[in-house]
Amino acid sequence: MDTLEDVAQNESESGVLVKQFVSDAHGRGLLTTVPVSRGRLLLVGSPYCAVLAASERSQSCENCLIRKQHLSRCSKCRQARYCGTTCQRSDWTAHRLECPVLCAFGPSWTPPETVRLVARILTKQKTSTKKCPSEELFTIGELQSHLSDLNVEQKELIGQYIRILHKYYSKHVEFPGNEELIELFSKVNCNSFTIEDEELIHVGAALYPSLALLNHSCDFNCVVTFHGTTAEVHAVRDLLAGEELLITYIDLLYTSFDRIAQLRDLYFFTCTCKLCKTHHLDNEKLCIKQAGERPTEGEVNEMIKYSQAKIKEIREAKHVRSPEELLEMCKQCQTRQETVFAGGNVYNLHVEYQAMGAYLYLGQTKQALNLGLNLIKCYQTLYPPNSVNVAALWIKIGHLQRDLEKPIGAIDSFHKASLKH
Repeated sequence: MDTLEDVAQNESESGVLVKQFVSDAHGRGLLTTVPVSRGRLLLVGSPYCAVLAASERSQSCENCLIRKQHLSRCSKCRQARYCGTTCQRSDWTAHRLECPVLCAFGPSWTPPETVRLVARILTKQKTSTKKCPSEELFTIGELQSHLSDLNVEQKELIGQYIRILHKYYSKHVEFPGNEELIELFSKVNCNSFTIEDEELIHVGAALYPSLALLNHSCDFNCVVTFHGTTAEVHAVRDLLAGEELLITYIDLLYTSFDRIAQLRDLYFFTCTCKLCKTHHLDNEKLCIKQAGERPTEGEVNEMIKYSQAKIKEIREAKHVRSPEELLEMCKQCQTRQETVFAGGNVYNLHVEYQAMGAYLYLGQTKQALNLGLNLIKCYQTLYPPNSVNVAALWIKIGHLQRDLEKPIGAIDSFHKASLKH
């Protein structure tokens, strides 16, 4: 079988910039066929299907997912909004699945995005037999499902999704057999992308079959960014011809042990990048308080478990609790963390980021900015170079400084964000 360099040499002669490869050592993936400079746009992808987050309905177009003012409402449900008639017509095949339910339940109807995405995929597969442009390099049929790797909890969740799908979409969607549905849900869980804006605020979800070929590394060399539903893949460092394109699937602020566990649970592989092998920055990320009596290993492990559960609880509570309640949850968690963790511990930083969001919702801009400036000091040390998380936080800080009429600070923050891309 050809090496990555052999594939690159063959394709560079035909003028192709990025090429799919299959190898015994690396499996499927994408590689460069020519040397690539930092910042170069490598791929642009449109989705096979996409869904707008329910939280974005009042401010974003249901079709292109771009935020705009003066959006037009669907005349029936009055919930879906569009840039204009072009977007509304383009989205009708998908929106007709949800319009009756939105008429009945209004904004309180918020089923899982995965369910909504699968419903749209099934409809598109029935109404279009042509190969979609998003499948140029890889089709939905070729996506891995990892069915044999699913644990009991994951299988039960898919079962819940299927029941929701039948409950709300049975009038408009022709369902395949149960085994096919399980496989499709599993594929979507493993291969779909979360769409986020420049501040990493959740906008929606989409399936890009060709971009699903991008493999993971904590030591990534590319990033995926979104403008509405359009995905762009940029190099974040200079690449050699034949070098594999690698992105990160998860938040890299966590320790190597947490990252490995997340990747096994969500994507069913073990990361063997050099950052995980060497446990790079793990001691700094898990810094323990030095003053007074030093916590025992058991106390540290217990606090890690407590923090992981509490962070999950806080994130889930954002949809049902008030900002005041969220802020109080964050403060209580931080008070307990301080008995074991030192300032700058990643679990504390995750809670602090949620507290920053709560302050923003409450309109307490100064408090949010103070937390942001504290977070960015740690982010720049603990995240890899060219991290979108660092750039996004600088943008958020810049917006806060602009709102507080601090133009010089805002310009500097926006400039620092641009250096990360």
